[in-house]
Amino acid sequence: MCSTPVNVSSIKKRVTKKYSPSIEIVEIRLLSLPNLPPQYHTTNGLPPHLMSTPKKAFEMSIPNFAKILQTLNPDLVIYDFKLPGAAECASSVNIPAVQFLTYSAAVIAFCIHISYKPGEMFPFPAINLCEYEILSLKKLLKDLAVRKFPFVEGLRRSQEIILMKTCRVLDGKYMDYLSSLVFKKIVPVGTLVKESTNRDDHEETMQWLDKKHKGSTVFVSFGSFHKVKELAFEMLYQRTSLKG
Repeated sequence: MCSTPVNVSSIKKRVTKKYSPSIEIVEIRLLSLPNLPPQYHTTNGLPPHLMSTPKKAFEMSIPNFAKILQTLNPDLVIYDFKLPGAAECASSVNIPAVQFLTYSAAVIAFCIHISYKPGEMFPFPAINLCEYEILSLKKLLKDLAVRKFPFVEGLRRSQEIILMKTCRVLDGKYMDYLSSLVFKKIVPVGTLVKESTNRDDHEETMQWLDKKHKGSTVFVSFGSFHKVKELAFEMLYQRTSLKG
């Protein structure tokens, strides 16, 4: 497992003795940038305006990553959506690379559909956006298209398969549609939900949920570093309220 020192310090705490013999953690040192000190070499807690900077720092540090690959000579490189440059680096030393996505297949399929088939309706009407949201998404995708390694480039570089943090029960039809768009097999690795080590920490929440009828509660997650504006949160509340 290769990551920056600030990530490694967090990862080491989670690798138990049971798994430590099979996991080797390797640090990669990114080049220092004026607005990206070492403690910001992670997306966890990174200010929103700096989100693209670690990717730039990694691309500048590709020679360091290449040395790591040449030393370890792994059978496979698994990279996330922000680092498709890792796939190019692996390819240069004849090591296969596949992408691992933590987003749902529904979200990825919808975005790729908008990008590849802008004039067509998404085949699953349950997933839809307001007109102004569609325009905003199209602008974002257009902006990404002019960058050196846009999101779709990361998908393209993945060899034959794409790993996704999901399962067929949740995302089966979207996985199949995404596969037809990118011409790669989508392989679900499960939801990878961390098991709670102390149920007492959530006892109050569990008691509250136990009193609810089946299918009456909606869980909404914005991710570990996404900041929701007050207006967007209010709109989400109104739309979910209308659903009853």
